[in-house]
Amino acid sequence: MPDIRVKICGLRTRQDVDTVAAAGAAYAGFVFFAKSPRNLTIPEARELTLWAPDGLCKVALVVDADDATLDAIVEAVPLDMLQLHGRETPDRVAEVRARYGLPVMKALGVADEGDLAPLLDYSLVADQLLIDAKPPKGAALPGGNGITFDWRLVAQRRWLRPWMLAGGLNPENVAEAVRLTNARQVDVSSGVESAPGLKDHARIAAFVRAARADGPPILR
Repeated sequence: MPDIRVKICGLRTRQDVDTVAAAGAAYAGFVFFAKSPRNLTIPEARELTLWAPDGLCKVALVVDADDATLDAIVEAVPLDMLQLHGRETPDRVAEVRARYGLPVMKALGVADEGDLAPLLDYSLVADQLLIDAKPPKGAALPGGNGITFDWRLVAQRRWLRPWMLAGGLNPENVAEAVRLTNARQVDVSSGVESAPGLKDHARIAAFVRAARADGPPILR
């Protein structure tokens, strides 16, 4: 079985966390972005991260957050990683990493070949890269839009840091995405939802099974 590490993002309930852990995902993502239907308050996130079992990497997704916002999150919420999903520069990524002493994952949107060049710069300062579909022009959300990009752009590529494939993945297409790109990590949010912000627990389990080639994405 391929050693594929799965991240389920946008968790909002204890049952979400339990399902993600039981399915065998490696990462649980918690969103701190007011425009997102998956947004959590700091007290809500603290409750869920304390509920999460040991071994499940707890990731805070933020978008262009300032130090005051990050201070409040990190002080109250027990986290294992920060995910920067905005327009943060490489210098800002390095600042955040140094200030909080947590691993930092930087998300970058890709639509065409020209979007790949910045990945090298960010791989010098981030601990991981998340390669996502570039949001449509005018989109309210920087991610979680349920759209894919041409996976051939990143097929068989390597960067200086581990990377994670995102953007429009779901239980039906994740096995093919892994096969085409040779990604060792995958991320999903809207692809395992029944409505924006509402996780479908059968689809979470099916996604993990399909990503890890542990059987077809049978939904129960």
